[in-house]
Amino acid sequence: MPAMNNAPFTWHHLNQWDLGVIPIILLLCAALIYAQYVRRTPGWPRVRSVCFALGLLITFLATQSFLGTFDMEYFSVHMVQHLLLIMVAAPLFALSAPLDLAYSAGSDAMRRWLDSPLMARATHPLFAFALYFVFIPLTHLTGFMNLMMQHMWIHHLEQIAFLVVGYLFFRAAFGLERGVTIHPGLRLVFVMAAVPVDTFTGLVLSMSSRVPFSNYAAMAPTGSTAVWRLSNIKLGGAIMWIGGDALMLLACIPISIMWVKWETIRTRELDAILDAQGI
Repeated sequence: MPAMNNAPFTWHHLNQWDLGVIPIILLLCAALIYAQYVRRTPGWPRVRSVCFALGLLITFLATQSFLGTFDMEYFSVHMVQHLLLIMVAAPLFALSAPLDLAYSAGSDAMRRWLDSPLMARATHPLFAFALYFVFIPLTHLTGFMNLMMQHMWIHHLEQIAFLVVGYLFFRAAFGLERGVTIHPGLRLVFVMAAVPVDTFTGLVLSMSSRVPFSNYAAMAPTGSTAVWRLSNIKLGGAIMWIGGDALMLLACIPISIMWVKWETIRTRELDAILDAQGI
């Protein structure tokens, strides 16, 4: 069991930062690699670079601020961190189209790897949906939570997995990058079909009659009672249920805008064809 500072949270902790060396190095490396690839790709849309920078910022705040300090002690804080990573940072990374940038600026070996059957399967919309569908309940309704509380390295891998699973899901939902894509109109269905996963997981936690994670007693703030721990589990479930559904609906806004733009362009193309045929 990792050693934790189980002091109760106060508003003074909002200025507390959990600045881990390895996470910061990883974030800086990601920023430098993306920036280097952008310099090799003339005309790369600036908005995509901004989305990548915002994704890094949200990831930093979710893991290195007070949220990262108390994510093991307060299940509710853990759920806030979870939503920031998988439903805010990950969509921003998807909008930044990193795989397309790597394909444009990378080496021939990079392009061959991105064109490989393995990557085709890993980035397929059906795989992304299935992965999201399984990942959310697996990491919150099973014994995985106990393992995560016992081993910090599993906890950190979980944070990375939130980003990867979220990126793959929203990559398919936005359809910006090359590869197998979904019809713009069906992307809304794709996103809304995943909403019940968060709703179900959140409701199960909110309606729990007992604390489902035995190790939470050791991780919770000092002096907390079983009633308080159960209450915090229920709060975390409500955050996942309501917050998750709200963020999913929010993600539908850019998807709807993309659909309208696609329909507009398609209409103009059809009009041009009909005009050329004199119809």
